[in-house]
Amino acid sequence: MYPDDSEEHQAAVGNAGEANVLFAGDTGELGLETRRALVQLLSGPSLDGRRHSKLWPVLMRDEAVVRARLAELFLDLVIDHDHQVAFTRQADVGDLDAPSLLRRSPLTFIDSVLLLYLRQRLTQADARGERAAVDPEEISADLALYERAAGTDHAGFNKKVQASIEKMKSNSILQKIRGNESRYEVSPTLKLLFSAEEIQALTLQYRAMAAEAAANGAGTPKPDPDPGAD
Repeated sequence: MYPDDSEEHQAAVGNAGEANVLFAGDTGELGLETRRALVQLLSGPSLDGRRHSKLWPVLMRDEAVVRARLAELFLDLVIDHDHQVAFTRQADVGDLDAPSLLRRSPLTFIDSVLLLYLRQRLTQADARGERAAVDPEEISADLALYERAAGTDHAGFNKKVQASIEKMKSNSILQKIRGNESRYEVSPTLKLLFSAEEIQALTLQYRAMAAEAAANGAGTPKPDPDPGAD
């Protein structure tokens, strides 16, 4: 954290006086662009240098003061400078009884498997120096391995996969690619959430579960009803 009279702090708070009052009753210190970067981090799920090209240099300039503001909310700022992506997470406060600002969304088995798959695609794309992109058909084909482990019929499994894809889209883990309605980019944020070692270990565990379910016949699809029945 830098002193309040440093050049960095003055850049973040903008010019003193009325010029820094943005609306009636405004008692804030931060300049307009710094506030916008802070709001993007709080609204989430991330601040992406490519998608938020005007905010990224602001965050780089004012990182320390943004960290300070987030710390006041018991939040930590995580930045991947190489991929130009940043997001917030709950700070590790130890035994301190601190409130949680961020919402937590429980993950289903299919959600977890999908996250692993998307994280693997990020690793593969990084090795080629590319951004990771997928389409729903590719996802469904890869996740079919876990159909028996999910313990449901084929139609029910596909519905769960589609629901999980929609969840990833709503949380911006999957982001639309301009000019291509059928493919989605995988957010680099996943790299900060799961290390390559964690992904490998979890993938081996889940594949073992899928193999065991297949060997035991778990989740065998029920016969379809008579097509002619109402």
